[in-house]
Amino acid sequence: MTARAPRIRVQRRPVHGVLLLDKPLGLSSNDALQKAKWLLRAEKAGHTGTLDPLASGVLPLCFGAATKFSQLQLDAPKTYEAVARLGVTTTTGDAEGDVVDRRDVDPARLAPERLAAVQRQFTGPIRQVPPMHSALKKDGKALYEYARAGIAVEREARDVVIHALQLSLAEDAEGQPAVRLRVTCSKGTYIRTLGEDVGAALGCGAHLTFLRRVDTGGLGVERCVTLAALEAMDEAARMDCVQPVETLLAGHAAVTLDHDNTARFLSGVRRRGPWPDAPAVAVFGDEPRALLGVGRVAAGELIPERLLSPQEIAQILESTPRAERGTLEPTL
Repeated sequence: MTARAPRIRVQRRPVHGVLLLDKPLGLSSNDALQKAKWLLRAEKAGHTGTLDPLASGVLPLCFGAATKFSQLQLDAPKTYEAVARLGVTTTTGDAEGDVVDRRDVDPARLAPERLAAVQRQFTGPIRQVPPMHSALKKDGKALYEYARAGIAVEREARDVVIHALQLSLAEDAEGQPAVRLRVTCSKGTYIRTLGEDVGAALGCGAHLTFLRRVDTGGLGVERCVTLAALEAMDEAARMDCVQPVETLLAGHAAVTLDHDNTARFLSGVRRRGPWPDAPAVAVFGDEPRALLGVGRVAAGELIPERLLSPQEIAQILESTPRAERGTLEPTL
């Protein structure tokens, strides 16, 4: 019997920041996270909401202190590009499912004015019934588990917002009639369901054959790195791809505190100052400049909400060249 080679144990280390990953097709968000975590030898990591294995595109991965702010990206609007093949509906709403129905595609129903009317119909607040093939849970069990067992369960329609929608006629990869969608939407929106609903409104049904997330909360795909590229890099280059924790806080005004107020703020003590009211601020210490956490300002009072630990701050400063510290300039 051949003895197995001993497994190489990866020496983990503290990594703090955000890796903007261009997730490939066929990989779950968690698998992508674990791969990146292994490549960076990071101790602690989390993602900012799942991206379907059949979708590619922007998946911000949070490491160390950045995990404290991952909810901000989970709640952020997201932009997708998708292609929905017309005339065919499937059990899953995408190309992985079994065909349920085929219909002829009437060109008269795809006239520009009809497409524009459907675009208006699905722009703004809408209600969606979550698909059975989704990770949404009912009674502690994911809906896709019921679907795989051939069990259909009742799902309540949910309110979502389509902030912007562009529809245009196209052909899918097989040259079949399709609609191209570009969607900016609220969290909780199912693009597969939107594609199905658009197809139903056009009178012929549809299913997604392509889905790519191109932006989440202002973090665009052009800033992302692929797993293949990351794997080909040496360790120093990989670490250069990790962006500062405050990358997640671009929508926050910045406040800088002096040494005495820094210590009190990190202890959770409110501070008073000449700051205008603001619902979300990123708070920095001065000399050395370092992110302390986030809070809000009300009636001249800075109220702590989510703080970094002194150990996290020390580790970030130790790993960050002085010239790169503090990417947010104070604005309050």
